Amino acid sequence: MSQQELLKRVIKALDQAGIQYMITGSVVSSLQGEPRLTHDIDLVIAIQRSAAKKLAEAFPPPDFYLDEKSILEAIGRQGMFNLIAVTTGDKVDFWILTDEPFDRSRFLRKISEEFMGVKMQVSTPEDTILAKLRWSKLSGGSEKQFTDALRVYEVQYGKLNMDYLEQWAKILEVESLWKQLAEEAETV
Repeated sequence: MSQQELLKRVIKALDQAGIQYMITGSVVSSLQGEPRLTHDIDLVIAIQRSAAKKLAEAFPPPDFYLDEKSILEAIGRQGMFNLIAVTTGDKVDFWILTDEPFDRSRFLRKISEEFMGVKMQVSTPEDTILAKLRWSKLSGGSEKQFTDALRVYEVQYGKLNMDYLEQWAKILEVESLWKQLAEEAETV
């Protein structure tokens, strides 16, 4: 199963279980900016404990590894859990929607995009940029995360809500990275 097929299957399972989601990370930065290879799919989900069993059952062994107990633990700590496609090694990181203001804001702002013939919920370009800058800072200056943010900025330039970006860059304490990004960007 290809990564695209896995993504389609995950979206279908989430829709069938009534679980709201938002695709984030490198999959979305590749759609909104410059495509690059990634070995995992990142999603933020709003899941209730009652839906954990249904989600786990949608990905049965031996083709998949998804543990209902790890889903329930992630819900309890507002953390994350993984789905692994055993044959390919592809991984899906499910991040539980938290009460953190930025998490709530970007989840409420998610947009619907069609990709590979499937309608999916993705983070806005602004929120993709901010999340990538935040990950760059949290990882000690990851060039890959910064470059993803930069490419989304360059491709989406002219359509971006700059006030929103500047406001959240300050709140998330990534202003220096935001300024560096704006200086390095090649926009027309």
